[in-house]
Amino acid sequence: MQRLEIGHPDVALLEPKVFGDERGFFLESWNARSFAELGIAETFVQDNHSKSAKGVLRGLHYQLSRPQGKLVRVIAGSVFDVAVDIRRSSPHFGKWVGAELSAENKHLLWVPPGFAHGFVSLEDGTEFLYKCTDFYDPSDESCIAWNDPELGIGWPDFGEAPQLSAKDAAGVPFSEAKVYP
Repeated sequence: MQRLEIGHPDVALLEPKVFGDERGFFLESWNARSFAELGIAETFVQDNHSKSAKGVLRGLHYQLSRPQGKLVRVIAGSVFDVAVDIRRSSPHFGKWVGAELSAENKHLLWVPPGFAHGFVSLEDGTEFLYKCTDFYDPSDESCIAWNDPELGIGWPDFGEAPQLSAKDAAGVPFSEAKVYP
């Protein structure tokens, strides 16, 4: 596993070693020892799997009382994945980083607790997997508006607005969001 530069010291873009031949491929998507060597020594308690059509945007989600770290990857299709630092004490507060994750590049993204997270599907049938460090609690979930001008996230342009859930369409501006200390 190799850690690639993404522009934030706490968010990690990871490139696994892929062993492939004419039969297919093999890779390790999680190995506690290897990840600890990269500075990611986490215990995961929940795995999630979503499938999205092209143009579906999910996020920017976070839990305030029970923050979740997320190790995310794509097994079919591709996404543009975003993490926003919402730790007021961080020198990177309010800054975002993004990366394309795809079944083809097999990259993973580590989004630590203290970040809002979201992604937009770049292809129909995109399947997104993520391991979480705490359990999902719908009563604790918050959502920041995906298109908040203060954040200025450089989402891909599809020529039309992304498809949003009602929850995501009701995301609050970053200036009004409850954030971490």
